[in-house]
Amino acid sequence: MQTVRARLYDYPKYYDAIFGADCKAEFDFLRAVFRRYAKRPVRRVFEPACGTGRLLVKLAAAGYAVSGNDLNPAAVAYCNRRLVRHGFPATASVGDMAGFRLARPVDAAFNTVSSFRHLESEAKARSHLDCVATSLAPGGLYVLGIHLTPLGRRDCDRETWSVRRGRLAVVSRLRSLGMDRRRRRERIRVTFDVSTPSRQLRLVDEMTLRTYTAEQFCRLLEATSALEIVATFDFGYDIGRPIRVDDRTEDVVYVLRKRPRPSRRPTAVPSAGAPDNRPV
Repeated sequence: MQTVRARLYDYPKYYDAIFGADCKAEFDFLRAVFRRYAKRPVRRVFEPACGTGRLLVKLAAAGYAVSGNDLNPAAVAYCNRRLVRHGFPATASVGDMAGFRLARPVDAAFNTVSSFRHLESEAKARSHLDCVATSLAPGGLYVLGIHLTPLGRRDCDRETWSVRRGRLAVVSRLRSLGMDRRRRRERIRVTFDVSTPSRQLRLVDEMTLRTYTAEQFCRLLEATSALEIVATFDFGYDIGRPIRVDDRTEDVVYVLRKRPRPSRRPTAVPSAGAPDNRPV
């Protein structure tokens, strides 16, 4: 088997085989969240770090106007080809999830696979949340999935998935190589073992992700006053089973809602000739 050290996002076909294999639960969950928690009808949706567009195409087929961005040109091209193949416009663009502006507001945004942790600094994380808040119409939602770091020992530091699509088989293995809690960095290694009738390939990627305890994430959200937490769920995506987040929680889907704009009350001005009784 040939081994290649590479960015997995440069291989969108294999990446999508793993992460796009079973997204029905996420799709159903998103639609239920839109109906239950948005303070406006959800018609336009946006996905920062959209990758291969596995959920965008399903939402487009359900009647939503969709768009997304991603830093990886190969992933964006794959996403746009998929949208066009299914009869929808190519609305994904190459862009930074920590620095974007949409041409018009959307009713909801979502990122369910913890891509948020790729933002390596507090400043970039805040910038991302500010960009999302600016892009949302009042009462709109941001559905954000994240792997939190529990204060105690984690339940698992490695995961394995496997999938087959026709003659393509991919086995993905994720392993934590170590965590620096003080610097809030976790090093992980991900491998894809790819099998086709003509090729055996192992792709190996290592990356550094930012860590968040439940308290650290809440403090970050408090610094972004435009968004408020309205519900929390686990990665089971069961709309009927919200969870309570504590310092032992690991996998969380935060449902955030944009606060309404504060109403401006006109300042009272004393009429001409009327006594001004305000205290001095």
